[in-house]
Amino acid sequence: MIQRNDPCWCGSGVKWKKCHFPSPGKLTADLLRKKYLNDHHILLKDEKQVAGIREACRLTSEILIATRKMAKEGVTTQELDTYAAQLHRDAGAIPAALHYGHPPFPKGICTSFNEVICHGIPDNTPLRQGDILNIDIASIYKGFFGDCSLMVTIGELSAERQLVVDVSYECLMRSIAILKPGIPVSDIGEVIESYANSMGCSVVNQFVGHGVGVKFHEDPQIPHCRNRNSVILVPGMTFTIEPMINAGVREAVIDPLNYWTARTKDNRSSAQWEHTLLITEEGHEVMTTWTR
Repeated sequence: MIQRNDPCWCGSGVKWKKCHFPSPGKLTADLLRKKYLNDHHILLKDEKQVAGIREACRLTSEILIATRKMAKEGVTTQELDTYAAQLHRDAGAIPAALHYGHPPFPKGICTSFNEVICHGIPDNTPLRQGDILNIDIASIYKGFFGDCSLMVTIGELSAERQLVVDVSYECLMRSIAILKPGIPVSDIGEVIESYANSMGCSVVNQFVGHGVGVKFHEDPQIPHCRNRNSVILVPGMTFTIEPMINAGVREAVIDPLNYWTARTKDNRSSAQWEHTLLITEEGHEVMTTWTR
């Protein structure tokens, strides 16, 4: 939570107690929104937009949780995709990944096995003992977007696979814990990479978290590794944090046939967890509601 003597979240350089607390301060919400849109191409959400995004995140989380329950030994990732698609239809929602990008992503969810870092495409591969699987679901509901992912583990894991599952989760939780107005985006990557490296793991730097809510992918980008992104977090920002943690080298290799699936260069294990976050005036809100 922001303290009275912390720098104000508006970027004025003045302490919070002398700027936006307790009075509206030097920049109104409208002026701050215009400044961030003009300077950084970042859309700060108003109360109506936040309410819509929160509802989309709730639904996305519910679909993810239900799909996780179905993910058991012998079930194929295509069956998971079909199930999630039905849940979207039943709720009047749309899978955001379906036909997204170039070439168009062919499925509604991402299912990334073992050495796959992200953007795994559901197929007829069944889950087996010892597998780890990231299920990544983004949904469009009433014109707003929610985005989240989690890891599924099947039976007893190797030490390496258990390590990346645990470290990636801890990286996400530690990075969320620091979120408040007034800190730079770069602090997120610093927290993640410091912990991952201390545990003998690497952090993928070819993919980032991202703004989300009104569009599927918005500014700002949220690097998970050390970086120099000096954009200051302010209320109304909505974005994902989704650290991709590898047991070996950080580099990813993109599948030359589908142009989507990213695997670790050394074929060692990778894991990822993801939440959508909102920066509030005094801290943050985790908008997606899944729990480990």
